[in-house]
Amino acid sequence: MDLVLFDLDNTLLAGDSDFEWAQFLIAKGVLDREVFEARNQAFYDQYKAGTLDIFEFLDFQLKPLARHSRAQLDAWHREFLDSRIRPMMTPQSQALVKAHLESGAIVAIVTATNSFVTGPIARAFGIPHLVATVPAQENGAFTGKPRGTPAFKAGKIERVENWLESLGLCWESFDKSSFYSDSHNDLPLMKKVNNPVAVDPDDTLRAHASAQGWPVISLR
Repeated sequence: MDLVLFDLDNTLLAGDSDFEWAQFLIAKGVLDREVFEARNQAFYDQYKAGTLDIFEFLDFQLKPLARHSRAQLDAWHREFLDSRIRPMMTPQSQALVKAHLESGAIVAIVTATNSFVTGPIARAFGIPHLVATVPAQENGAFTGKPRGTPAFKAGKIERVENWLESLGLCWESFDKSSFYSDSHNDLPLMKKVNNPVAVDPDDTLRAHASAQGWPVISLR
């Protein structure tokens, strides 16, 4: 049995769902453009540079969820999925996911982006499992805070291992474990699997993949 893990943003998607969700809310007038657009770009730049403080970012990203009803958020997300996300789901990424699913592998998205934003995206890809940063809820409403360890850098390993344990599985349950990612932020999990694949990688990951002899592919 094989395990296949996919990063989402700039890997399966030709873009970043986290960044685009904030931009979508700015365009809707839900978030103030003057206040939020520069901060959203700054956090995205920090992520790419490997300097992001994940808890500072989550405080920025999750607070808007706490200000609106779940019904309103779900309605916005349906529009967001159709207008912003589906155009970033490339034929190549959808074909790769389909091939792994048809092979009988256990397939999951593993992403730092929160599960409210990414759950519907995983379903749109037909991927049955999602390992993501979890936004805390109380009585059906978001609190604006994360619950547990964010699925970021080494936190992805912890989250994956907890998920596998919930299935009665572990790394040793699989003959082959693969992780597809574009980002050097994912090097901890890429080093954990036995088949890391760099997808349209950033410069740091490309250099590491070349040095280690890892496959490098494009889904664009």
